[in-house]
Order: sequence, then structure tokens, then C-alpha cells
Amino acid sequence: MKENVNDLLNMIDEAMEEGRKVPFMDSQRIVDIESVHEILDEVRRVLPEELKQATEIVKDRAAIITQANKKAEQIIQNAEERARVLVGEQQITKAAQAKAAEILSSAQSEARQMRSTINEYCESRLKKLEEELTQSALAMKTLRESLNQKK
Repeated sequence: MKENVNDLLNMIDEAMEEGRKVPFMDSQRIVDIESVHEILDEVRRVLPEELKQATEIVKDRAAIITQANKKAEQIIQNAEERARVLVGEQQITKAAQAKAAEILSSAQSEARQMRSTINEYCESRLKKLEEELTQSALAMKTLRESLNQKK
């Protein structure tokens, strides 16, 4: 008969309740000592096994809590690292955007400068061409007049 400690303690309690009362002493009873000893021996036999099970449960609980704490710590570390990476990526993005804006501004400035230089160059070439054409026109006019006079 495999009883647990609580069942055995209940059996001792029943044995005391079933015992005969001592006359004039309501709180005392006569019990079958041998039967109580047998139950106590069974308690002594069962108790170490239950204590061992309870100790294992406590040990398992402690191991589970330790493992859960380690897992929670790892999750927190991973989250912190991910946050650092995201912040780093955000800073890289901001730096890249700032660099892109700087490059765009520089390119726009360079384009304005190039347009200005090209316009000045074209203006000077057109002015020179106009002067050459004016001289050529004068030379043609002079040649025409000279031809007309020779007639």
C-alpha cells in the first residue's frame, strides 16, 4: 500500500479519534500503539521520497527560473543591440542624406558656374564673329563701290 504522507497522517488522526477516552480526561485517549507505530514507520519510509520529490521540484523550479532569467537577459541584449543597429542605420541614413544634399548643392552651384562660363564664352565668340562679319561687310561694300566706280 503506497500512501502519501497526508494519507498516513490522516490515518494517525483516525486512530486517535477511534481510541477510547480515558475516564475523566477528555483530551486523552487510549490508542493501539502498534498500529500507530506501523503508520509512523510508513511515514518515515514515505517521507524521504516525498521530500526528495519536493527538493527536485524546487531545484527544477530554480533551474527554470535561472534559465528564464538568462533567456530574458538575452532577449533584452538582442533588443538593445537591434536598437543600436537601427539608431546607427538612422544616423547613416541622415549622414547619407546630408551628404547627398551637399553633393546636389555643389552640383547645382557648379552647373550655374558652367552656364555662366559658357554664356560668357558664347557672348565673346558671337561678338568677335559679329565684328568679323562687320569688317567683311565693310570690305564687300568697299569692293562693290570700287567695282561700280570702274564701270
